[in-house]
Amino acid sequence: MKFGVVVFPGSNCDRDMLDALQYDLNQEVVALWHKSEDLSAFSTEDCIILPGGFSYGDYLRCGAIARFSPIMQQVIAFANRGGKVYGVCNGFQILCESGLLPGALLRNERQQYICKNIFLKADGFYKDAIAGDADVFQEVYKIPVAHGEGRYYADAATLDQLKANGQIIFRYCDENGKETSASNPNGAIDNIAGITNEGRNVFGMMPHPERACSAVLGNEDGKKILTSLLMAKQLVP
Repeated sequence: MKFGVVVFPGSNCDRDMLDALQYDLNQEVVALWHKSEDLSAFSTEDCIILPGGFSYGDYLRCGAIARFSPIMQQVIAFANRGGKVYGVCNGFQILCESGLLPGALLRNERQQYICKNIFLKADGFYKDAIAGDADVFQEVYKIPVAHGEGRYYADAATLDQLKANGQIIFRYCDENGKETSASNPNGAIDNIAGITNEGRNVFGMMPHPERACSAVLGNEDGKKILTSLLMAKQLVP
């Protein structure tokens, strides 16, 4: 599997993702400039990643301008062919703006930027897929968040569909795995921290697993998430 990390003007987590994939997970990875319109080097067995940051300065809305970058038309086509696409933080926002994922990311409930470690747990089809893998599955993961507009929202019909299809893949929780309002850092509906599309090949999440991939940093929970989410064959039908 090969990874491509899209770099938008204002991206500031692209290097974090590139380094985590190359040095912590020993994967082939290349940076892709946002003006590129060529993804011919990537097959549907590969993965395109939209990293965190402040693409285009977060003008209008987070991800609203990046959605119209030249490369995004190719990313959308790649996803529609069945290729894996993964967005973290600002990347999640771009995926929702582009229609690759349902719902929207709104300003945090308390209107404050949040930067800290939080706890989350796997859910939906993703939990079922990795539950038997002791190398990557654990009840609770500690992962950093850093965002001002991370409050996931979807209308009632969309939320019901996400639940019915097992498309909610991460929820905020406390260190014991309990979902509470106190463990929800941004007020996201139903404590939702990450979702997937119906085809289970497009994934978005607000927490930053790429920042928790090294023993030197004292946390490798993110490495487990990236390994299972991006490389597990059983996740894509």
